[in-house]
Amino acid sequence: VQLQASGGGLVQAGVSLRLSCVTSEQTFKTYEMGWFRQAPGKAREFVASITRNGGAVGYTDSVKGRFTISRDNAKNAIYLQMNSLKPEDTAVYYCVANRRVLPRDNNLVDYWGQGTLVTVSS
Repeated sequence: VQLQASGGGLVQAGVSLRLSCVTSEQTFKTYEMGWFRQAPGKAREFVASITRNGGAVGYTDSVKGRFTISRDNAKNAIYLQMNSLKPEDTAVYYCVANRRVLPRDNNLVDYWGQGTLVTVSS
């Protein structure tokens, strides 16, 4: 499964940014999807997940209330709406896909995209 993430950039704290991830995978709707991120000098961490039909989502505590994950199965795409960005959100954001329930352990994820860099200045 090839995943193409986009939408990253350099922004100031407090603003919003929307990441997108698309794939040509025809069985896209059979995958649980999500986002991980890796800040400079830190381990890769789970950010958000969404079930196959979009009926359930999950977030790491630090982004709850600020980030929203969504998907459009007709477009083979997922999105991450990031509001009220903070400098600590600075990281490379990775789109991921999993054949089963998306784990929060990055070592157990099936497929990774190439990442898109988000830099939040104070």
